[in-house]
Amino acid sequence: GTGSVAFGRNQQGEAGRAGGWGPAISDEGSGQWIGRNAVAAVMRALDSHEATTLLRAILDAWNIESLEQLLQKANGSPAPDFARLFPAIQSAAGGGDEVAQQLLSAAGNELTWLAGAVIGRLWTQHDAVRVAIGGGVFAHSPPVRRTFWKQLRAQHPRAAVSFKITQPVEGALWMARRLAARIEGNSR
Repeated sequence: GTGSVAFGRNQQGEAGRAGGWGPAISDEGSGQWIGRNAVAAVMRALDSHEATTLLRAILDAWNIESLEQLLQKANGSPAPDFARLFPAIQSAAGGGDEVAQQLLSAAGNELTWLAGAVIGRLWTQHDAVRVAIGGGVFAHSPPVRRTFWKQLRAQHPRAAVSFKITQPVEGALWMARRLAARIEGNSR
């Protein structure tokens, strides 16, 4: 539920980012985004009489009993923790629910768009680009990872994606070590 953002730094030291503007207006592909969109998809499915197991999955995940309670909770202030619905959506998708599967695919597409926006700003189409991923959605959702991989490779064939989920603190420590080594090297 921490949101989504893409960040990149090319060989020339130029940096760029996309997304990460907060849960009310951004965070595409995040657990919060997936959960909020799942509730909306359930409402659309009910309106169109489309079959989905997501309604029951959401009710169970939020420990509520009725559609009325769902509407109150989803529209409540402060907003509920939509990211808490992610495991239930994952389970529904794994059980064959097409609405849930489409949501996870859409999340992968959104995350691809974020990464692609940064790559397009900092690298040419012919440059090799290393991509690392992190966060709970990537860590726990093979469908999101598959969609991300396929779409990113279609847009940027020389992108190399590492699917080893990196914790943000690991990246911060790596950057601190590099900076310390540079400082130490310059002080000699």
